[in-house]
Amino acid sequence: MWKTFCLAAALLAATIARANPNAPLGSWARGDGKAVVRIAPCGADLCATNTWIRPGTEDEKVGDYLVLKVKPTGEALAGEAYDPQRRLSFRFSMNVAARTMTTRGCMLAGLVCKTMNWTRRDGAQ
Repeated sequence: MWKTFCLAAALLAATIARANPNAPLGSWARGDGKAVVRIAPCGADLCATNTWIRPGTEDEKVGDYLVLKVKPTGEALAGEAYDPQRRLSFRFSMNVAARTMTTRGCMLAGLVCKTMNWTRRDGAQ
């Protein structure tokens, strides 16, 4: 059963990548140099999982992840992100190009937002 699930996830990732050459799947380095994440399908959603954290970075660790419930909205993907480690949900959007991505998360009715730039680390598209 586990092999079937892994095969289905790999096929889903390949289908998403073929359907959209700017799909967010793959490995991304955060613009501030403090983290690398891997974005992959997880069920019907996407998960962004920390695969590397710069030593000394507080409040983050390898294995932490976000569940991204996003849908295409014009040129971006937008929806909600859930952080199970902190039990927080927030509005989330991502603009993905071939080698770069910009994400934006907002809480408290948009009063507190953070934007982050990313660079693709692998050849996945």
